[in-house]
Amino acid sequence: MPDYLETRYARDPSIIYREIAGEVLLVPIRSKAADLDSIYTLNEVGAFIWALLDGRRTVGEIQSAVAAEYDTSAEQAAADVAEFLSQLEAIGAVKAA
Repeated sequence: MPDYLETRYARDPSIIYREIAGEVLLVPIRSKAADLDSIYTLNEVGAFIWALLDGRRTVGEIQSAVAAEYDTSAEQAAADVAEFLSQLEAIGAVKAA
């Protein structure tokens, strides 16, 4: 089993990311029309992590970037990134690359 910290995640192309009126939104486009019940709002940290999910960066690299950007402990950054990735996987917004 590969080391979790070496896992790379990529955004699902059926999820559109938009910043509208200062809010960061994820909008699934899996059907002909967007389902308004499935629009997700990201906080600042979530938007930062989303931008890093390019399929090239590892989870470990993302955790380090979060810790540096938000001046938090490595442990807190690891917990936050893991929780966010879990939520993104649950809605089908990312997949391991």
